[in-house]
Amino acid sequence: MRAKDIMTSPVHVIALDAPVETAAELMTAKSVTALPVLDNAGLLVGMVGESDLLWHRVPSDPTVYVKRHLDPDADPEYRPQTVADVMSQYPVTTAPDEDVAEVAQLMLEHDVRSIPVLDGNTIAGIISRRDILRAMVRSDDTLTKEVQHRLDEYADGARRWTVTVHGGVATVVGEYNDDMERQVVAVLARTVPGVATVHV
Repeated sequence: MRAKDIMTSPVHVIALDAPVETAAELMTAKSVTALPVLDNAGLLVGMVGESDLLWHRVPSDPTVYVKRHLDPDADPEYRPQTVADVMSQYPVTTAPDEDVAEVAQLMLEHDVRSIPVLDGNTIAGIISRRDILRAMVRSDDTLTKEVQHRLDEYADGARRWTVTVHGGVATVVGEYNDDMERQVVAVLARTVPGVATVHV
């Protein structure tokens, strides 16, 4: 299963110079936890997440919080204005053909909740931890039906192969015209989100 199979697309993005409030409003309206940040050329330059916004609005130092509460304009240093002021630079990215297991590993290693999927310099999609969980936590019955449907479509509606899935492992039984067709069937079965391994 590849990143392109489970990524969300199109992606909600935010401009580098957009107000912090705009980013917060967009996240709330679109129910996302992070936004890729683009510069004037449309290139990815950072990520801004809920924690980035909260970190600068709710400081850990109580004296700063009290000072701000009494006079919000007293110390502008603690009132970032634009996304550029709060975003995380050098975002972790992945490619459309990256294995989802590798994407999950990146998320854990870098402690991020969302990873943009880049096709060259273009944002093709975004993957969140929730996307990976949704793809992985699916019943074997659901996976069996989806794999069977894809293979039946490939065979022009004929039932040339029979699929069973147990624990995310798909087994395809049937006759193959040649090794190339066997490989195609295996690849088609593997593209179903939630299928970990395919035996043909």
